[in-house]
Amino acid sequence: MATETSQSTEQHREIAAEHGPVPTAIVTVSDTRTPETDKNAVFLREQLAAGGHEVVAYHLIKDEPDQVSAVLDELAAGEARVILFNGGTGIAPRDTTFDVLSRKLEKTLPGFGELFRMLSYDQVGAAAILSRATAGVYRGKIVISIPGSTAAVQLAWEKLIGPELQHLAWEVGR
Repeated sequence: MATETSQSTEQHREIAAEHGPVPTAIVTVSDTRTPETDKNAVFLREQLAAGGHEVVAYHLIKDEPDQVSAVLDELAAGEARVILFNGGTGIAPRDTTFDVLSRKLEKTLPGFGELFRMLSYDQVGAAAILSRATAGVYRGKIVISIPGSTAAVQLAWEKLIGPELQHLAWEVGR
């Protein structure tokens, strides 16, 4: 399926690209991963580097509301313009990332979660409804939260985040 973009969207992307690399933070939320087994962080670092962007922070935290909140506040006060969370978006009792972030986001981007679930449906079928992927703005930063499965991270990056990273960072900062 081909997609057409409007002239103004293309203009915005061109302007955004002129602003150079996007400083980005990666947060993996997991009770079981270690820095050595965090394949999602490796993948995201590689993709960001390939796009000429810079990873300015990396955190691996437990899915504890106080940890999610604290790392969000810390990163929002720093140089990252985009904060990428992966993990903790499901409905299991330990999945609290969405709950914390949704209370803090000042503006939401409902289309992100909607599109992610639509795209995810092709991979996992009706189980896509279990995802609480979300995105929005907090203290002038773009915050994106996606499931922690490797396939979900790759899907979100390739179809949604990667193509719009510079545009998102530019829009929130202009």
